[in-house]
Amino acid sequence: MTTVLKRNNWAIWRDVIFALFVREIRTGFNDRLGLAWAIFQPLSFIFLLSFLRGRMDGGDTHTVPTFEFMMYGMLLIQLFLETLTNCSGAIKKNKALFAFRQVQPISSVLASALFNLLIKLAVFVLIFLIMYFLKMEFRLDDPLFILINIITLWIFAVSLGLLFAIAQCYVPEISKIQSVLSRPMFFISGVFFSMQDVPKEYWHFLDWNPILHAIELTRHAAYSTYSTEAVSESYLFLSALIALFFSVCVYHISWKQAVSR
Repeated sequence: MTTVLKRNNWAIWRDVIFALFVREIRTGFNDRLGLAWAIFQPLSFIFLLSFLRGRMDGGDTHTVPTFEFMMYGMLLIQLFLETLTNCSGAIKKNKALFAFRQVQPISSVLASALFNLLIKLAVFVLIFLIMYFLKMEFRLDDPLFILINIITLWIFAVSLGLLFAIAQCYVPEISKIQSVLSRPMFFISGVFFSMQDVPKEYWHFLDWNPILHAIELTRHAAYSTYSTEAVSESYLFLSALIALFFSVCVYHISWKQAVSR
């Protein structure tokens, strides 16, 4: 006689997310380059931008080595954009799986988000290892605060991605609007510049952007000598919290109607 194992809802949800996470790994690394491309792509951009910026400021950008200055900007903006893009398409991509009662749309969003977070954390670690073996000097004055900033920006991206994913179920063309809105973020989020390069009277045109706050605060966490006069950790945390609360509310209200369309 077979024994039927009863599991609670949390155990089922955890197993579903893990299964979807494994699926993300298989689809994400289904080519020959795999993780190597996830490292090579940002590294090539960082080296190129560091070279161009280094020619202007002599190798240090406001007390931060130009390579690390660009590294934090590039990796954080890529974390935001890739998490936003993948989460917003997760529901549509896994819609066939929702025929199974145990699989809910938010599980696919979380699996995709966790995959992107772990990939970027691995890239961070590998770049630091490369710097260590190349005997490049680097500092991590407050590594915990660096991790907190990364997680906070990731939560903000997941929240926006969930909103766009729900919206795409009703209006598929919303993905085009998302692409138009997210493209300028690469240029206005402090990836290539510091707020110290911008005159104070123009700060209000840029400091509404939580991504800019995350990048500048992360640079300060690595080098405490880097100024954070123009940014605020409270604003970053509050933005992520509001976005998370609003996205969860929208999902709770509309997910059943969204998936049935």
